[in-house]
Amino acid sequence: MPARDTENQLNGSDPPDIIVAVREYLSTLGGKEGLDLAIEEGEQIATILEPLGLPPDIIAAVYVHPLFRTKVLSNKHLENKPLSSISRFIIGLRQLDQFSLPQNWQPGQTLAVQQSEALRKMLLAVVSDVRLVLVRIAEQLFRLRAAKKAPRDIQQALAVETREIYAALASRLGVWQLKWELEDFAFRYLDPDTYLGIAGALNEKRVERQHFIDATQSQLLAELQKHGVDAEISGRPKHIYSIWRKMQRKGRGLDSLHDIRALRILVGNINDCYAALGVVHNLWSYIPGEFDDYIANPKENDYRSLHTAVVGPDAKTVEIQIRSHDMHRHAELGVAAHWRYKEGGGPPAAFDQKIRFLRQLLEPADDDADLLEQLREGFFEDHVYAISPKGDVIELPANATPLDFAYHVHTQVGHRCRGAKVDGRIVPLTYRIENGDQIEIITGSQAQPSRDWLNPKLGYLAGAGSRAKVRNWFRHQDRDQHLRQGREILDRELARLNVRDVPTNDIAKQLKRKDADALCISLGAGDLTSASIATALQHLRGATLPATKQRRPPQRKDKKPVGIAVIGVGGLMSSFARCCRPVPPEAIGGYITQGRGVSIHRQDCGNFLSLNRRRPERVLETRWGESDSGFYPVDLTLRAFDRGGLIRDITSIIADENANVVELRSRTDKKSMQVIMDLSVEIKDLPTLSTTISRLEQLPNVVSVRRKA
Repeated sequence: MPARDTENQLNGSDPPDIIVAVREYLSTLGGKEGLDLAIEEGEQIATILEPLGLPPDIIAAVYVHPLFRTKVLSNKHLENKPLSSISRFIIGLRQLDQFSLPQNWQPGQTLAVQQSEALRKMLLAVVSDVRLVLVRIAEQLFRLRAAKKAPRDIQQALAVETREIYAALASRLGVWQLKWELEDFAFRYLDPDTYLGIAGALNEKRVERQHFIDATQSQLLAELQKHGVDAEISGRPKHIYSIWRKMQRKGRGLDSLHDIRALRILVGNINDCYAALGVVHNLWSYIPGEFDDYIANPKENDYRSLHTAVVGPDAKTVEIQIRSHDMHRHAELGVAAHWRYKEGGGPPAAFDQKIRFLRQLLEPADDDADLLEQLREGFFEDHVYAISPKGDVIELPANATPLDFAYHVHTQVGHRCRGAKVDGRIVPLTYRIENGDQIEIITGSQAQPSRDWLNPKLGYLAGAGSRAKVRNWFRHQDRDQHLRQGREILDRELARLNVRDVPTNDIAKQLKRKDADALCISLGAGDLTSASIATALQHLRGATLPATKQRRPPQRKDKKPVGIAVIGVGGLMSSFARCCRPVPPEAIGGYITQGRGVSIHRQDCGNFLSLNRRRPERVLETRWGESDSGFYPVDLTLRAFDRGGLIRDITSIIADENANVVELRSRTDKKSMQVIMDLSVEIKDLPTLSTTISRLEQLPNVVSVRRKA
């Protein structure tokens, strides 16, 4: 339903069906404590929103949300008709209701600029339907109205929150009818003496000023029509906060301000702008020095309009702005938007674009659904917004982890990070932060980053800046410590992969390091990761594997998988030896068995070397050929303390690496109280094997993972 139709139905005697159904449902809840107050709140907020023409289902959610927030209704109630159809809006409003001032805020204290801006961004990013932000703005106005007799500290808290967040959002979204009242209430609660002083000096009530504007508008419109100028006129009295800001900005008293009352004339073209100006100056006397021609001399931001001030009816001054519809559109939605030149600058271009699209939602259209989908998919994908324990909003890159959060807070917090909690529950450091998550970092007494944090495949850090801080920490450690720790990394990786036949100097040269010591120092300093060792081994052994990742069904034990080519066995039956399970590009050799064809071994396999000494005539020279699938069997031994879901987590990681579990056997070591799992998996290559082992070792309760000798 178009937004304008919604407005008409809400203002008339025939509200939409969903609103009728919701009202009838609420009438059946008699007797619940707090029901009447919550229903009254929903009705008043809906009344505030009526001029905005929001869809009926959102307005219906507005009626219900106060009851849900005050727990008159529970999640179970949302499953009932008609609430089930609008439950996502109710839950979205409850989510928005969680955001407030930081916990350490004190009355009279302002928020940092970046904090208020980040919180405004997060409000737009976390909500499922951006139009709910308008509802949150209306709720804030309701709370301000209701706080007239509240204690001073509550008024001030609401006022700061309003000024820093919601009034600014209302301005950027173009919701002027809400913006001026939000700002006036905030000003009244934060500086009541000044507010009352200006109000008294005006010596007239707001309603009276509005009547003056209406009468002046009617008189001017009749005069323009008389002179053949087709125009639209809008006007409103300047609200008290705006008057005070102008007094501060210009250093003038109230008597010297000429735009306490203001009108805006919209015409078709530039010629009509100057024609309308002539009509205005013929009708009333203009005030010298108060005329600005921003059409002939646009502002730096390309803002164009005619500004003049005249002495209108009853000898009261009126400011009049005259512009074409195109100029007005540019001023409202372009680089010269009202909020931009009023605030003296503006947010980054990306946020500017998001605001322009959000403001389009206020215009009646039939394709709102497409626009909302566009917002969800494209606008906030580059950042995520988290909350610190103190209530500060932290802007992080997409896919950020608690470690990224820790390094954003402070470099030393990141270095000493040992764990993290999200909304009070412990999560792994590889957890992907979602909008609105409250993050608490668990730190140790000493800085102790892990080199695994630098491995992008393990997913500890999403931000390049965070990785640079970790790398820099390792770089500044002592050379001897780097050498020792790097040697441990190298030995551990070679042991995990069960590789013994490649000299470490050859690995160093493959990775463009002078010698084995230089390689270990680079590993210890974090300039190289353990994953690079497997890649170097892949290149050293010389085979380029097929790029395909096609899966195959499990094969029978000890049988060479279909499509894996071994050159040098002729037409003989062959199988991989269970003792070493070679993987390309490891050097291999064949041994002719009795009755089982050729057994394929790694050349450094102990059994193969023994057979070669005893029966050299049975040894065949073999090498890897082309493969149509590129998956090879590998045997792993995993030791862990048993827990629920362990096997599920193991198989999930193996599947993520495009590997396949062929066989899994487990037994319990009563001495160590550990579960020992023997896994037979089919895997693509050595780097993939290395990454898989690393990820398995990161699982909770897993003690070690090794490739079988």
